[in-house]
Amino acid sequence: MQRTWKQHSTLKLLTNIQQSKQAEVRNTCEMAEVKLLGAWGSPFSRRVEMALKLKGVEYEYIEEDLANKSPLLLEHNPIHKKVPVLLHNGKTLAESLVILEYIDETWKSNPILPEDPYDKAMARFWAKFIDEKCIPAIWQIMWSKENEREKALEEAIQNLKTLENELKDKKFFGGETIGLVDIVANFVGFWLGAVEEATGMELVNKERFPVLCKWIDEYVNCSVVKENLPPRDKLIAFLRPRFSASSWKY
Repeated sequence: MQRTWKQHSTLKLLTNIQQSKQAEVRNTCEMAEVKLLGAWGSPFSRRVEMALKLKGVEYEYIEEDLANKSPLLLEHNPIHKKVPVLLHNGKTLAESLVILEYIDETWKSNPILPEDPYDKAMARFWAKFIDEKCIPAIWQIMWSKENEREKALEEAIQNLKTLENELKDKKFFGGETIGLVDIVANFVGFWLGAVEEATGMELVNKERFPVLCKWIDEYVNCSVVKENLPPRDKLIAFLRPRFSASSWKY
């Protein structure tokens, strides 16, 4: 009996030590220096900022001139040479979707991914759908020749309809709170409107996308989103010279 009690006490002590060490590691990780290399007009950089602010993580923001990339950016993202880049605890991460998942796993408060494995997988699916289908299709409208523009518009509309169907009757893609898909959809929520104004194109309106437009209103009026959006006038002025200002309506 005495031996059993001693074994139990030793096991309990070892468990407490292990838990203490794990907590120490977590605290060290969370307090480590966090830096973000980004660009003011990049929706991809703004995604990362939004996630960090949702988590309450303090970070140093370093603005990059993408026309004259810094040695720091080239050192830490030699493969893609683009923003965003997250520096944390001596580690470097590139690509916004990768960074967002890292942030969610590192800082546990205000999770942006669901706990349920299936729901988590589906959130990743829709995030990839936005990056691989929705955004490229929208840019294709801008760069396509006039005789190819109608086809590009049809593809963009179909992709946005698919995205809208995923919203259904939810306030956000994440339910009642902003989640991964909402953060990744910031291009649709804000940048697309600036692109439309800069180009004269009309793609998203309440008649065509009533549910998506309702989400956009909720999204841009959410405080954490508002804080992480570039000035609209500045963004439009930046975009306008890059596109012909013809009137594109469909």
